[in-house]
Amino acid sequence: MSVRRIRHKGRLSQTFIYLGKLFRMFLFQNDWKVLPMSAVIAALVGFSVGKNIFVTMEGTLMGSFAFSCICVWNGFFNSIQMICRERAIVKREHRSGLHISSYVAAHMIYQAILCILQVIITINVCKFMGVKLPEKSLITPFAFMDFGISLFLTTYCADMLALLISSFARTTTTAMTIMPFMLIVQLLFSGGFFSIPQSAMPLTNLTATKWGLTALCSQGDYNSLPMVSVWNNALKMKNLDVEGEKPLLEAFTYIEQNNMRDELLMKSGELNQKEEYNFDPEVLLTCWEWLILWTIVYSVITIILLENIDKDKR
Repeated sequence: MSVRRIRHKGRLSQTFIYLGKLFRMFLFQNDWKVLPMSAVIAALVGFSVGKNIFVTMEGTLMGSFAFSCICVWNGFFNSIQMICRERAIVKREHRSGLHISSYVAAHMIYQAILCILQVIITINVCKFMGVKLPEKSLITPFAFMDFGISLFLTTYCADMLALLISSFARTTTTAMTIMPFMLIVQLLFSGGFFSIPQSAMPLTNLTATKWGLTALCSQGDYNSLPMVSVWNNALKMKNLDVEGEKPLLEAFTYIEQNNMRDELLMKSGELNQKEEYNFDPEVLLTCWEWLILWTIVYSVITIILLENIDKDKR
């Protein structure tokens, strides 16, 4: 009696088979909706912070934080439901010869393409809305390429984290429940926008927002920009009356008449520089390296979890 041997597809073949499946899902299961969503989010952020980003210190910090939030939001929505919604299928096909590394590789390629498209959409929407983007490059010959790489790596890192969550979440409902909590963690531990205890600062190294924000502030030459918050807050008190006189109003009038305002704003900026936002290739490369590191870590853990999917009795 002859025994028929079942020949399973190789890892590379399986990767392309599942990649084709993902693109069919993109077209026929409305996964394409993440692209117009990224355009809407970029437009909202451009409308709210576009005038001051890369113009003042405060505007650059706020705008960089906003761009990092765009990236994390896009990345999370790209893949938070991708695996958990077909968990039963993955389990069955793994028992039939599916290589989990091929399955995850297909997702990684597909998600990378989605992230690139979202970055292109984001940059073009911001340009259309008149948002000022960095004008000087640090790594590549073109500033917009440096900017785009930072956005891509931040988005892709968040995307792989969401894919990891999707790999162990029992249902899509569970995954969507976890996502807001992870978003809050990403936002609070961005390392530059919210004040957190010094003892908790090492935790910021775990977030994509920290490295995305730092990369964008560095590319925007944060430390060479003026700081306007001190001036604006003091200006609110210009009519303060002291024994029948208004000394602040007199001081502001003198400064304006002698064209000293810009000099004072630049001096205020010099006194509030942050070394971690230096316009330095090493700073930017460090940010990129951390984002790549966490992307790899999330991908490896996803593979390990899914390799044990047969033991999952849920």
